[in-house]
Order: sequence, then structure tokens, then C-alpha cells
Amino acid sequence: MERAEKQDLVASMHDVFSAAASVVVVHYDGLNVAEITALRANMREVGATLKVTKNRLTRLALKDTEYEGLADLFTGPTAIGFADDPVSAPKALAKFAKGNEKLRILGGGMGTKVLDQTGVKALADLPSLDELRGKLVGLLQAPAQKVVGVTQAPAGQLARVFSAYGDKDAA
Repeated sequence: MERAEKQDLVASMHDVFSAAASVVVVHYDGLNVAEITALRANMREVGATLKVTKNRLTRLALKDTEYEGLADLFTGPTAIGFADDPVSAPKALAKFAKGNEKLRILGGGMGTKVLDQTGVKALADLPSLDELRGKLVGLLQAPAQKVVGVTQAPAGQLARVFSAYGDKDAA
């Protein structure tokens, strides 16, 4: 790799670290091509990205970003998972790591907070942004449905009373 290519790679990685809501660092030692391809597909489904990194260049890219504290994690065969949603990358990587012991989560970060393995797994257990939006919409709709039911109940009772009187007079 030539010097200009390395500079471009460092600049693009710096942009990734500047824009990402969360970053997860993993070791992928022993994963074959099919497994990495499946992992990347899983990551894309949730709106996250997996990128295999060059450790020395990644440490350079981390400088002057919120994730500068992650520099010590970049030893050995590392890759990073990142996304705009803070939960999607940790969730996808934790799910894949449960089924494949060759993928090991080393740690990560969210904003200026550096997370260890348990912190990343705790972040993965949180509901995603879409799930939270769905729950919020459900909570907002539930009271409206109850209000409609309450306001319609007296009218329904009156209609039944009038119907009963009408049936009684007809008989």
C-alpha cells in the first residue's frame, strides 16, 4: 500500500470515527470468508457496517476523535462494527458472537465512553431505535383508543335503552 493510499485510508477511518454513534472492536481470527460475508450481511440488515482494519493506521485515525481511548484494543486481527444507531452494531455483533465463538468482542465505545465486553453486551441488550419508536407509538395510541371507547360507551348504552323501549312498545 502506497503512502497516498494510507493517508486516504486514515482520513476515511477518521471520518467513520467522527460520525459513528457507537463503535465495537472485535477479533475475527479463524472466521472463513463465508462466515465474514454472513456477518457483513447481518450488519447491513440492521444499518451497521463491519470493516476489517489495519491496526497501526486505525490508531492514527483515532486521534482527535471521541473514540481515542479505544487505541489499545487494536492488536491482532481486528475489525470494527459501527452505525449511526448506537445499538444496532453491538446487537448484531453480539448475536453473531453467540453463535460463533471465533468472533470475540474486545470492547467498544459510545461517544466519549469506552466500553468493555460487558458494556458492549449490555448495550446490545437495549432495544433498537426502531423498536423504541414502535413502543412509543403504541403507548401514544393506547390512550386515544381508550378515550374513543369511553366516549362511545354512553352512546351505545343509550342506543340499547332506546332499542329496548322500542321493542317493548312494539310488543
